[in-house]
Amino acid sequence: MARETWATRFGFILAAVGSAVGLGNIWRFPFITGQEGGSAFLLVYLLFIALIGFPAILVEFVIGRRTERNPVGALRDLGSGIWQYVGWLFVITGFVILAYYSVVAGWFLRYMLIGITDGYAAGAADPEAAELLFGSVSTGLDSLLFHAIFMAFVIAIVAAGIRSGIEVAVKVMVPAIIVLLLGLAAYGFTLDASTEAYAYYLSPDFGVIAENWTSILPAAAGQAFFTLSLGMGVMITYASYLGEDRNLAEDAGIIAGLDTLIAVIVGFVVFPFLFAAGLSPGDGGAGEIFVSLTAAFTEIPAGRVIGIVFFAMVGIAALSSAISILEVVTSYLVDEWNLKRVPAAAGLGVAIFLLGVPVTVDLIFLDLLDLFADGVLLVLGALLLAIFVGWVIPEVARDELEQGIGDLGGLGTAWIWAVRVPIVVVVFVSLYLGVLDYIGFLTEDFAGWLAEQ
Repeated sequence: MARETWATRFGFILAAVGSAVGLGNIWRFPFITGQEGGSAFLLVYLLFIALIGFPAILVEFVIGRRTERNPVGALRDLGSGIWQYVGWLFVITGFVILAYYSVVAGWFLRYMLIGITDGYAAGAADPEAAELLFGSVSTGLDSLLFHAIFMAFVIAIVAAGIRSGIEVAVKVMVPAIIVLLLGLAAYGFTLDASTEAYAYYLSPDFGVIAENWTSILPAAAGQAFFTLSLGMGVMITYASYLGEDRNLAEDAGIIAGLDTLIAVIVGFVVFPFLFAAGLSPGDGGAGEIFVSLTAAFTEIPAGRVIGIVFFAMVGIAALSSAISILEVVTSYLVDEWNLKRVPAAAGLGVAIFLLGVPVTVDLIFLDLLDLFADGVLLVLGALLLAIFVGWVIPEVARDELEQGIGDLGGLGTAWIWAVRVPIVVVVFVSLYLGVLDYIGFLTEDFAGWLAEQ
């Protein structure tokens, strides 16, 4: 079976940006930023993207393009011993993330329809009403139904293939996301509370960083890997459809830059809305963007229309990311088992849907999966790839990076050493802190929930 390739470089970049620009940017980024101190978190996050995220994208790119395989096949072809099994970690990570990702994406679709049919005033007349509205959307039959609808869209696009499905879809979705986001940010600028919001978002308090670095560092690491689609095999898979003439460093820079820019713009949208409504960021956890913004849309001019546009935009962004995650696991069955793309995507999509069903029953399962995937699996995957490229196949990796670029001289060696030492050390510390956080969640929050059942 002939392996598909991207039709254009533009299509590849948009697909990679679309993968990166999703719920990680628009749902997760605002509430994590609020929980971790606003501008203090933003500064650490931006440093993490520049110093760790960009070199880490190149790690996945060189593995994918070198092997032209899915993560399992790529690590098996390049590695030996235990390394040939590392690719399975990315398949597992993709399963876990998409299972709850689809549920959350369904919430955005439901909120968009609420804006169209009823408006947001009834559900946001007071904080308690907004909480009740979110509870009715986030769990129960509504949540299950929209989880199924969203997964059906994801399956249909991935089943259509690389050129006819994913590349066509992202060429429409990613520009639409950017246009809508810029329009919302411009609107946020006109609100009276925008000055206060920008100060919270853009004026870092270094004392907060020094005091809370043990929570900010793993949060920034997990958010960086989540939003750049690293540690889950997406960039390995997408790079496997590339040709040798592509400049990987240039493409990685464009992808990381656009993704980070969009994440930053999201702050210029969400925080002015929250401050305009007199709401405090960071208090509502995973449901904050729903509870707080629903209330905010009742307080600002043209709030109903703005709300519909916002939730529609996030739904589009979520879809662009979800198709990349399903493609990772689908490519495994297509490459390794020679299955047809349609039954492979459909079968895996149904299995992922079933794994996400508990999240529609109780949000404790969202925390259970998200903290595990974000704080442990993603960071572990990135750490193992950094060790593999930096210490096991450094010459192979450098040779592959130079394809399409030319002789890098000392830059190639500098990249290898950046992967070998600072990236490995920082990611290891982040993983250690993330594991401690997850153990704390299991022994306190989850154990408490079990005791109440």
